[in-house]
Amino acid sequence: MQVALRPVVRSENGLWAYERVLQRSGFRHVAGADEAGRGACAGPLVVAAVVLSPGKRGEVPGLADSKLLTEKAREAAYEQVVQRALAWSVVVVPPQEVDRCGLHVMNVRAMRQAVARLDPCPSYVLTDGFPIAGMPAPTLALWKGDRVAACVAAASVVAKVTRDRLMAALHEEYPQYGFAVHKGYVVPEHGVALRQHGPCPEHRFSYGNVRSAARGAAAQMVQNGAMGDLLEIGA
Repeated sequence: MQVALRPVVRSENGLWAYERVLQRSGFRHVAGADEAGRGACAGPLVVAAVVLSPGKRGEVPGLADSKLLTEKAREAAYEQVVQRALAWSVVVVPPQEVDRCGLHVMNVRAMRQAVARLDPCPSYVLTDGFPIAGMPAPTLALWKGDRVAACVAAASVVAKVTRDRLMAALHEEYPQYGFAVHKGYVVPEHGVALRQHGPCPEHRFSYGNVRSAARGAAAQMVQNGAMGDLLEIGA
């Protein structure tokens, strides 16, 4: 992993401070990478990477950490990012791959893949939260990167909107879970649905709450089967 020295930024430059300092230092194409769905127990993990265009064209109106935006504002920011970005890419990791390889492993692998797909190849990469080895350029991890660097915020918006759309589509197939509302995250309503219906194929069975719901559903099936046999004998 190539880890560069942390650039010195001035707060008055706002969300675009890191990009501007790096570009002035000769790193023309600065990429940001972020994920959505890490904390969900259902649905895919989605990772995005974005290189914003230099200058005014790359200044996306209303851009911010996706978690701080309303759904309508995120959608508007998404459209601006994909129109204005010099390059962007998305990697979707199915829940089965998360179960098979582990969440962190797949998160790191998807980050590398998303950045590797960018054209032009970035000359510097900013990631949210923790450093990623194996990047094609110097890399810097930023604490709450989606709140301090525009390219990371752009990646968070692209990842979040992409995943929300996928979860809305899954809601049409599995309406009993309410995926369109909570997007597969662990909220009380989702827990109730898990206990009532058991998990579906889009749940992450490596997660404790999903395993518990699966065991409960299996026990209920056994109990119902045994009671059915008793009723048939009694008849």
